[in-house]
Amino acid sequence: MNFRTLLIAGMALSVAGCTTTASLSGDPLSKREAGKFFAAYGPPVSDEESGSTTTYVWRGGYKTRRTAAQYQGEGKKRKLIARARSEYLVCQVRLTVGSDYMIKSITKIVDKSGQDGGPTWCEQTLDAAK
Repeated sequence: MNFRTLLIAGMALSVAGCTTTASLSGDPLSKREAGKFFAAYGPPVSDEESGSTTTYVWRGGYKTRRTAAQYQGEGKKRKLIARARSEYLVCQVRLTVGSDYMIKSITKIVDKSGQDGGPTWCEQTLDAAK
């Protein structure tokens, strides 16, 4: 009985270790070549060289998101809880690119949270949420 418990605990720890290692892989866009990124999403707004790395600022994903008004109750007792509004969405990121022109890191500069706790606007725009 104790052997089975130890065996199951050992297997659970080994599976947990594999899962943890896989989740540390990072952003899928970080493995991409900068030229392919700019070909897919458009040219950068600015760039700055420092040593063997180049830092690009990219901006895109412009969209207007409209949220409908929210009411509570029915009929004549219906009350306005939240007014209708428009949000102007944009994604702006800083890309650090190495001398081999591979993306080393991506830092969000301007981003909006997703609706209902979903992925952020930059993640949706850059397909990083998939």
